Amino acid sequence: MRKLFSSVLLVAALSGCTAVGDFFKPYRIDVRQGNFVTQEMVSQLKSGMTRDQVRFVLGTPLVTDVFHSDRWDYIYRFQPGKGSLQERRLTVIFEDGKLARLEGDVRAGEAPSQP
Repeated sequence: MRKLFSSVLLVAALSGCTAVGDFFKPYRIDVRQGNFVTQEMVSQLKSGMTRDQVRFVLGTPLVTDVFHSDRWDYIYRFQPGKGSLQERRLTVIFEDGKLARLEGDVRAGEAPSQP
């Protein structure tokens, strides 16, 4: 009788695990990686600025390529605990040591939302 009661209790407990598993999910932290570049920061950049001036405004680039020394990449990745992945990229192109152009997701005319 005791084994039968234990078996019934075990089956009842295991059958409720799927409902409980959907309700109790583990906590997941927000993960931020890279350089967060705002619209205000990009608005401060002007054509002809030196590398030091760009570094002062945007910070040190996350990626500097040895083979393309005139290109700096600012990459930002945000993975919230609940929600979808967000990525932003800004590429700064220099010519003769001066800022020539910007490429990427963040523009001076847009206001990206702070995650």
